[in-house]
Amino acid sequence: MDSSEFRRRGKEMVDYIADYLEGIEGRPVYPDVEPGYLRPLIPATAPQEPDAYEDIIRDIEKIIMPGVTHWHSPYFFAYFPTASSYPAMLADMLCGAIGCIGFSWAASPACTELETVMMDWLGKMLELPEAFLAGRAGEGGGVIQGSASEATLVALLAARTKVTRQLQAASPELTQAAIMEKLVAYTSDQAHCSVERAGLIGGVKLKTIPSDGNYSMRASALQKALEQDKAAGLIPFFVVVTLGTTSCCSFDNLLEVGPICNLEGVWLHIDAAYAGSAFICPEFRYLLNGVEFADSFNFNPHKWLLVNFDCSAMCFIHWQIPLGRRFRSLKMWFVFRMYGVRGLQAYIRKHVALSHEFESLVRQDPRFEICTEVVLGLVCFRLKGSNQLNETLLQRINSAKKIHLVPCHLRDKFVLRFAVCSRTVESIHVQLAWEHIRELASSVLRAEKE
Repeated sequence: MDSSEFRRRGKEMVDYIADYLEGIEGRPVYPDVEPGYLRPLIPATAPQEPDAYEDIIRDIEKIIMPGVTHWHSPYFFAYFPTASSYPAMLADMLCGAIGCIGFSWAASPACTELETVMMDWLGKMLELPEAFLAGRAGEGGGVIQGSASEATLVALLAARTKVTRQLQAASPELTQAAIMEKLVAYTSDQAHCSVERAGLIGGVKLKTIPSDGNYSMRASALQKALEQDKAAGLIPFFVVVTLGTTSCCSFDNLLEVGPICNLEGVWLHIDAAYAGSAFICPEFRYLLNGVEFADSFNFNPHKWLLVNFDCSAMCFIHWQIPLGRRFRSLKMWFVFRMYGVRGLQAYIRKHVALSHEFESLVRQDPRFEICTEVVLGLVCFRLKGSNQLNETLLQRINSAKKIHLVPCHLRDKFVLRFAVCSRTVESIHVQLAWEHIRELASSVLRAEKE
């Protein structure tokens, strides 16, 4: 493909993408395929001679699209949002064209410097303490990770290295192995599974702290675990606070937990993967109060800030797993400039308003119950009754393929999650989704009676 054909095909692809997104509402939100559907549809080996571009494009609709879950459909209410916007797509195209490997300043000065500036823009939007900003002196700052999972692992490894060096400096006879077997990390029982995975990869014990009635980690429970472990000769070194849990968007009590971590000399990492974007709105910034106690802070603009995946902002300078890196800050630069802070705030507020609209609809039906406080864009709800009843309802919902939901477990309850996700979702989509859920619930309840 030469530059002339690239121009032509590139314009065709932009048209295809625009048509896809404009027509996404008409596609089934969840694919009607079985595991392994794709392998029989493509050759077992790569072609010896080049295929025609037209054949590849035809196979997109024939082979790929039938197996796509359409995350940007206005009827997608599962998991959490994954950000998408036209400015970010254009920036991604340019990132791919420049194709630099930004492993050092000299390797691509613009790649290095724009990332530091964009992280500062983000930090100021979130009103983070100066210690988290690079500024001109470069005292603080951050890097763009691929995901919150990577950020948690990076923070844990950094904390492990820090405490090991401190202990060996005080007692040179201590071996790394002797220290490692005593290290303990802590997180809420509502934390994402990636925290557990970080502990496994990092080779340290991880203890879960029981959450309270609001699914929040509190200081008293953490303090009790710290005291027990220190009395047993163990070494507490790392705590993960979650702001906006995956299951129900609950918030650990940062203002309580933060001072304890500082007093005990324990590294405090904040995982705000989903909720962090909302903190750019003044009315939600209180949820981040206590960030000044943290050693590292992470959230995903690629979830709710219109910056396409992957873009996970970690305020903790110079720590990352890969040496090479893509020019991901271009996406942030394009999006922040073309939307402005006020445009991004309006986007967040729209989603929150739609979630409260759905909550109101649920509360009007006495057959249902709301399971947790609705703070941002997630509503946890269920039919009053058994877990089996709710499992059946969810199965009916996803089998119909008009909307897509996923569940969670809150204590012993099977709960349905309704997350406002799509950039294009409107009130009418929320209302249609609720009517669909109500109709299916009626049929499930009738079947149970019969």
